[in-house]
Amino acid sequence: MAENIAKPFLKWAGGKSQLINDIKSALPKEFTSQKFTYVEPFVGSGAVLFWVLENFPNVEKAIINDINGDLTNTYKVIASNPEKLIAILNNFQNEYFGFENDVDGRKEYYMKQRALFNTRSTDKETQAGLFIFLNRTCFNGLFRVNKSNHFNVPIGSYIKPTICDAENIMAVSKVLQRVEILTGDYRDTLIHAEQPALFYFDPPYKPLSKTSSFNTYAKDEFGDNEQIQLKNFCKILDGLGHYWILSNSDVKGKDMTDEFFDDLYEEFNISRVWAKRSINANPEKRGKLTELLITNYAYEQALSIA
Repeated sequence: MAENIAKPFLKWAGGKSQLINDIKSALPKEFTSQKFTYVEPFVGSGAVLFWVLENFPNVEKAIINDINGDLTNTYKVIASNPEKLIAILNNFQNEYFGFENDVDGRKEYYMKQRALFNTRSTDKETQAGLFIFLNRTCFNGLFRVNKSNHFNVPIGSYIKPTICDAENIMAVSKVLQRVEILTGDYRDTLIHAEQPALFYFDPPYKPLSKTSSFNTYAKDEFGDNEQIQLKNFCKILDGLGHYWILSNSDVKGKDMTDEFFDDLYEEFNISRVWAKRSINANPEKRGKLTELLITNYAYEQALSIA
């Protein structure tokens, strides 16, 4: 029987599964054979992480990080105690499915679990289970918190979503044995990186408009000043001889006069690739758009937009 390949265990706004081929084309060619350190300072759903670890056995060391402690706790629980997590998720799934024909009961159950999650008073395994449960049953799989760090996404319309994917959790657990999991500021990953290192940055995207803003994965916003600080960190990495790839929204694709990223990263390599917007309250505003892949080394660009 073929071994299960680890894939993201969360639905995640801005997940990078659809950009894997573009990121593959952007990887430094020398890393196909030599050993290297892989660092992902904004791990999110881990789509790129799982792909890299599956396809590059020469990754000598892997470090992931996120400022969202609820997220990194879930990674740590999957790595250390997947069996208990699976039991918890199975229980949530069985209880939730019991409300298949009871809309009000399903909503009441969801709100009860959301309130419990926001107390952050349960053991780490139950907290991880609640995190996955809410992700699988909330509206569009969003993770959003308010200034009090309370998850506030309403229930979605899913009647029988997959809450417990035991096979994938076990596959992810196996992969995570190769990974060091950190919680905190992305800049703290630097001290863990050994050369040669490849950093992949997937920060909260700069909004394409005032109404499309979605960067509240943590209680502190990630605005223009934070984007500038991230670029300064990338410049430090470049000076230290590390390789890096960064993805972000293409604000110029929305407004040809908006040179924010083109100016900010003018000394580096900027490429535009196609992506699909899947999260919007208005279905007519979902569709293809361009995103940025920025690197501190040259490679054959996928798409050019004047």
